[in-house]
Amino acid sequence: MNIQNPTDASIITTYRCPMRCKMCNIWEHPTEKSKEITAKELEILPKMNFINITGGEPFIRDDLDEIIEVLYTKAPRIVISTSGWFDDEVIKTAEKFPNIGIRLSIEGLSQSNDELRGRDGGFDKGLKTLLELKRMGLKDIGFGQTISNKNSHDILPLYELARNLDMEFATAAFHNSYYFHKEDNVITNKDEVEGNIEELIYRLLKENKPKSWFRAFFNLGLINYIEGGKRMLPCEAGLVNFFVEPYGDVYPCNGLEDNLWKKSMGNIRDVESFDDIWLSKDAEKVREMVRTCPKNCWMVGTASPVMKKYVKHPASWVVKNKLRVLTGKKPCLDIKQYDVGQDSRQGDGQWPRK
Repeated sequence: MNIQNPTDASIITTYRCPMRCKMCNIWEHPTEKSKEITAKELEILPKMNFINITGGEPFIRDDLDEIIEVLYTKAPRIVISTSGWFDDEVIKTAEKFPNIGIRLSIEGLSQSNDELRGRDGGFDKGLKTLLELKRMGLKDIGFGQTISNKNSHDILPLYELARNLDMEFATAAFHNSYYFHKEDNVITNKDEVEGNIEELIYRLLKENKPKSWFRAFFNLGLINYIEGGKRMLPCEAGLVNFFVEPYGDVYPCNGLEDNLWKKSMGNIRDVESFDDIWLSKDAEKVREMVRTCPKNCWMVGTASPVMKKYVKHPASWVVKNKLRVLTGKKPCLDIKQYDVGQDSRQGDGQWPRK
């Protein structure tokens, strides 16, 4: 198999976090500060198109500026995912790196957000930070909502808030994984949640921005995920993207589960070049496990790369449904699994393999 260089990466800088989110127990399993990967160790990474800095809470790191400086030698676009709790640090970083992207996690309007994220005042602090970033002239800013049983009613007002502020608005549905330390993140009020996502899809397609139209396709994938269907496009985690966790292990994604499978491709602390990991036998074993992974995850980190790689399929859906909306019709939300040669076992829920 011809293995190409990855295009995207997520660097999990820490598992330390000040929030107490209901859908994520990462804060109960913090990393040891002295053992977390350093900026110097990240110099081994290859050149890429995009890097996401995440956590835990990245702004809890004292050396985040050093990490950013190294990663800017690896990719032209960097986005930091943050709770926004350390608002002063966010502003200082934006002053030093005016081209940086910032995505705040906001799980609903004020009451819903603060309840789900376990900290009073989180919504107000986050919104205030975003407004200051906008005043400073940052372009790549916005917030994202993780949809759960308790907050889908806030999807549309949050979308309208972002649109009126000319900011990005991203969505996700909560998942189970080793990363979140959760096994009970399952959406049960499907009709309500899917109805709100369907309306979001309609409003995204009404926009004049192609990025919003493709985001509508992504949200259709969330409905499919909630329904338990196989992914509309295959997962190629570990082939086009990877995650580096705080102790240096390289994983294909952050959706792995200990009770299913979890295998590292290698550790950046154990090799002299990233190719020693990327082209290794362990990496190929991981890719084979991804090709037959029983899960049907649909997260932006693994969905976005394949939407770009197999763009003709989402593009065809976008053209069809943009035309429908322009002629006063509702979009067609029939879900299709696109055949691009993937293994039929991927996403079938059957594990272990026989």
